[in-house]
Amino acid sequence: MNSQALMVRDVQSEEPSEKFLQAPYDDIRQLVRLLQCPYCSKPFTSPVTLPCSHTVCRTCLPAPKPRANISYPNTPDHLIGVVCPLRHCGAEHAVAQCSVDVTMTKLLDLFKAEISKHQPMVEDTPMLLEEVLRVDTAASAEEKDAMLELPHSRTLHGGRLVATFVMAEMGELRYSSDVNYRSLSASGDEYDGLDVASLQRMHDVVQTELDCLVCYNMMLDPTTTACGHTFCRGCLMRVMHHSSICPVCRRSLHISPSLQNQPSNTLLNSLLNALCPDLVAARRTAAEEEGQVGGGEDDDVPLFVCTLSLPTMPTFLHVFEPRYRLMMRRCVEGNRQFGMVMYNKNNSPQGELGASQFLQYGTLLEIVNYELLRDGRSFVETRGVSRFRVRQHSMLDGYSVGRIERVEDLSLSEEGAFEQMETSTARELADEHEQATPGAPLPGPVLVNLNSTQELLEKCMLFVREMRQASAPWLSSRIVQVYGEPPDDHAIFPYWFASVLPIAEEEKYALLRTTRVRERLKIVYMWIERIRGHRWPSGNSCSIL
Repeated sequence: MNSQALMVRDVQSEEPSEKFLQAPYDDIRQLVRLLQCPYCSKPFTSPVTLPCSHTVCRTCLPAPKPRANISYPNTPDHLIGVVCPLRHCGAEHAVAQCSVDVTMTKLLDLFKAEISKHQPMVEDTPMLLEEVLRVDTAASAEEKDAMLELPHSRTLHGGRLVATFVMAEMGELRYSSDVNYRSLSASGDEYDGLDVASLQRMHDVVQTELDCLVCYNMMLDPTTTACGHTFCRGCLMRVMHHSSICPVCRRSLHISPSLQNQPSNTLLNSLLNALCPDLVAARRTAAEEEGQVGGGEDDDVPLFVCTLSLPTMPTFLHVFEPRYRLMMRRCVEGNRQFGMVMYNKNNSPQGELGASQFLQYGTLLEIVNYELLRDGRSFVETRGVSRFRVRQHSMLDGYSVGRIERVEDLSLSEEGAFEQMETSTARELADEHEQATPGAPLPGPVLVNLNSTQELLEKCMLFVREMRQASAPWLSSRIVQVYGEPPDDHAIFPYWFASVLPIAEEEKYALLRTTRVRERLKIVYMWIERIRGHRWPSGNSCSIL
């Protein structure tokens, strides 16, 4: 017996693991389908996981084009975009969100290397693969005609898994097609041992390469960032609560800490569950026992009912009531965080809370500095972390505690779609208005919506510069020293502006409820327009608002 035959015999006689024994043929086809690009049907080459959660080869993406009526974020790689090439999707994404999926690229390279390494060992294991076409009823007539072409058939070697992958590499296995297998072995061998060995090798590759670079355990609910790096969803959430940059490449990430608008990597998740469900189940159980699996809710968060606080902005407190002294001491000894909510002065209903002492939306604060005085009072410096909505509340030793739900901005894709829709609609209304009443002033809402998100920020920044030149007291050096210079970040500027502008807190409260950056800028812009409309002198107060 020659050496190649001995190697084939050795591979086929490997002790099959219980996990992979008699793996169904359709499972093998589905596994290979996970490695195929749904657009070109070949195994992925430089795969890109898009924000719409679809993964395609980078070469399958259409050429980038300028994005119409989108100005936020105002960077070159966000102002041009590509469209998802899949017919049933067609979502537009910024180029900045379409980086190569590093983990998927690594896995495909390893899978291909394993198959190339073992192909010479299994040359005399013939199997006939017959493609079974599936016609998509929702496809166009042209696509249906293409699907009705003669199916491919090939005699390949290495068992069902290797042969199916090779057939896909040859471009003879459509993504949607199924496969019929027929062994051509003279002895009637079905080559089950080869499939067990191949699956075991893929299992080993996944087990070693799908480790999260934050916790160094197997990824749990893998989530891929715009820069192409993948982490456990829970690990990425914890990173985003303290930083806005990728833990690997240090690139800035425009995602909310709760990841509520960030889809998981469904392809990697499916590969994990297909190849090592036992390890995934064990990993999930361990994470649940350690309390690492959670959503966007927090239980029993202490609530300080007092004033308005805003995200990223400082809040200074003088704590003297006994109940809040106790609360603050517990916070300092714990995670140094608590919620700030405003009094409900008008006794207005607060959603599911009903008639509540405080307003439903607030800001989670983190204690930056805590100075305890001899008589028990304290001075506390805090900074806003995030917004929240109170879902339930109760009392603990005299102060309120609540179950809160984080409030985060929409994803950049949704934000862009909103800007496109709003500015386009405003232009149509402006044209109709001009035709109906030539020369008449436009209605206020239309006038505001004609501005791009970038134009709104620029006009607000211009107003700040004008007021500073006019020596407005609310822009004194002392106030700027506390709150900082006006940020050029579209998402943060409204919070800064509301912090320094002396207007009623009830008006500022509207910023806590919005989930769109553009909407917050519009609120600030309308404050400015009201100020200009009243010819507000730079030295007077802003009580007219």
